[in-house]
Amino acid sequence: MPDVFDALVGQDLAATAMRAHVRNPVHAYLFTGPVGSSVHDALVAFAAGLQCPSNGCGSCEACRLVLEGKDTDVYFAERAGVSWRVDELREADRVSRRRPLSSGYQIVVIEDVELTTTGASPSAPALLKSLEEPPSRTIFLLSAEELPEALATIESRCVQIHLRSVDEDDLVAILTREGHDEPSARLAAAAANGNVRRARILVRDHGLGPRIAVWRAVPDRLTGTAAASAALASEISESLDQAMAPLAQLQEDELEHRVRDAKEMGQRTLTNRKDLEAQFKREQRRFRIDELRFGLSALTEVYRERLYQGLESVRDGDVRSEYRVGASLAAIEVLARTNERLLSNIDETLLLNDLMLSLMTL
Repeated sequence: MPDVFDALVGQDLAATAMRAHVRNPVHAYLFTGPVGSSVHDALVAFAAGLQCPSNGCGSCEACRLVLEGKDTDVYFAERAGVSWRVDELREADRVSRRRPLSSGYQIVVIEDVELTTTGASPSAPALLKSLEEPPSRTIFLLSAEELPEALATIESRCVQIHLRSVDEDDLVAILTREGHDEPSARLAAAAANGNVRRARILVRDHGLGPRIAVWRAVPDRLTGTAAASAALASEISESLDQAMAPLAQLQEDELEHRVRDAKEMGQRTLTNRKDLEAQFKREQRRFRIDELRFGLSALTEVYRERLYQGLESVRDGDVRSEYRVGASLAAIEVLARTNERLLSNIDETLLLNDLMLSLMTL
């Protein structure tokens, strides 16, 4: 029989583990996985499985409420800044002390817990305290892309569930099964970084191909002037704005659908609209970062191609190609450092301008 975990395509091992755990859960779980591994979707599916009398059937009222973000006993903690603050985690702890309104659990979801170890005042101790003394009907669901050493104690208090990036071929199969042509599906899957929802958005985005072309043209368009590099950085930033349009439309459609459902249920307003809009903003932030990462990856591939061509020429006796090999290696290192800087929440305009200037000087 199908269940809520069937939607986690390419996560068979994790889904099997989740099906087992929802039947006899412990007080805390830590979901880990690389960028694009649909960790958020796994958290929602697991929460639905915990609240469902049939452990995640996907069709009952309990599942529907969780999947639509309407279960008042499932709380997604919100982070205002780059790092988690102590007062934000104390609010999550306060919610965890509430008795569930339904026959299920009080579920507290805290994403990106690696950000409890950063900032001027790391908040990991506040989270650890919550995990050490949880109420009997409360379950914490945490997530992290990576596990720094400072999270070792928190990790030891949780059952860990690891997700992997979805294979490109799996994404292509999903998209073609949904009616998209194979070339469009392949292009979207390559840009989705293992993220099914992102792939479904990109496959409808006619601007994806032109955006990739802009990134791949960067080496030929850096003419050696600061004005040229600034113009190119601005063009890439504008293309990122355009990339957000399909996601914004999808979110608007989802909001209208939920408002319509609320009215049909006799509600004057959508009670969780604020939480939903906050969720949309988090998704937009992640989507934009994913788009930047993909652009950097596409540009890295161009310099790799130049590197291989240069090496071939050197082997054929063209010593002049040694400079091209060195420049390509240096460019790949610059792009790797730029990718790392994304983790620091640096201003996008500054990041792109620094990148173009650095590549121009090679």
